[in-house]
Amino acid sequence: MDAVRKRLPFSGYSDAYALPNIIRCETNLYLAQFAFMKLLPAKYIIEQALARGTLTHGMKVIETSSGTFALGLAVVCLERGFQLEIFTDPVMDKGLENRLRSLGAEVFIITEKAKQGGYQRSRLDALHARMRHLGHFCFWPRQYETLDNPAAYKFFAEQISEMLGADVTLVGSVGSGGSTCGTIERLRQKAPGARLVGVDTFNSVIFGQPDGERKLRGLGNSLVPKNVRHELYDEVHFLSAPLAFAATRTLHERHAVFAGPTSGASYIVGRWRAQQDPRETVVVICPDEGHRYVEAAYDHEWLKQNGCLHEGVLLDAPSSEEHPSTALPPWNRYRWNRRSREAVLNVLENAS
Repeated sequence: MDAVRKRLPFSGYSDAYALPNIIRCETNLYLAQFAFMKLLPAKYIIEQALARGTLTHGMKVIETSSGTFALGLAVVCLERGFQLEIFTDPVMDKGLENRLRSLGAEVFIITEKAKQGGYQRSRLDALHARMRHLGHFCFWPRQYETLDNPAAYKFFAEQISEMLGADVTLVGSVGSGGSTCGTIERLRQKAPGARLVGVDTFNSVIFGQPDGERKLRGLGNSLVPKNVRHELYDEVHFLSAPLAFAATRTLHERHAVFAGPTSGASYIVGRWRAQQDPRETVVVICPDEGHRYVEAAYDHEWLKQNGCLHEGVLLDAPSSEEHPSTALPPWNRYRWNRRSREAVLNVLENAS
């Protein structure tokens, strides 16, 4: 791993956090635990913009985010001397908001949902209005559509290849699509048969679920990001918030891995996948550590009050539906088979 770190084209004290630790949990199950994964694309996007001249000193960096991409940008902008403005919504937890402000970022909380596209759309609308005001004196990283987002994960793919080989089954949550798509593209250059399993939540439109309220954050979307290349996924799993929170605590109890709910969701899917075929090497992406979630995923009373407490034992296997739009909680698996989103959605339309 040290050899891969030395090839990172970055500079700054945060380089030590750019790549994850690879932890072996079971015979063929590995976890890639990042301190906070979105630092990797944040650094890469900013460095590439500086190299191209699309970002110069004196410009403001502005972005829409409710999670750790904002934190990654805040760290990088502080290192490189840029002002940062983040457009977010009330879902952002107060702890993250405080960390952003302590790093010098301005945080604008958009309180009204758009009729279509929810908070993501209203945040984008506010960002576009700010861009019109600033004119040429701002840079928008565009995490959901810039090709620099998935390209940043080539370093992570190299790390996996050097430690475990490229012919692996990669399991990860899907939000912007950068981590899963960028990593598997690089792995398949060496091993075309490498498999990709996406983890989403119910009421996320990315893989064809109807849009709705989502209590599980850090994955899912009310809009379909351009960086989600659906034809790269072999299968997709949908998990409910209560099950993901329960899996997060199980991950901590069994393996002492202190992580967030997106990691828990991916862990339960990866563990199930590893049990299906002992010959597969399964690598689960754990995007961040659990500090933000001490008073949520790790708090029994909070889970109970918010309807996120999973009763009974942790499920051992998912159910399956004929189409992702009809998948129901708590856990559902769909064989995506490397098809486009349109091709999958047309299956249901043609059947009806």
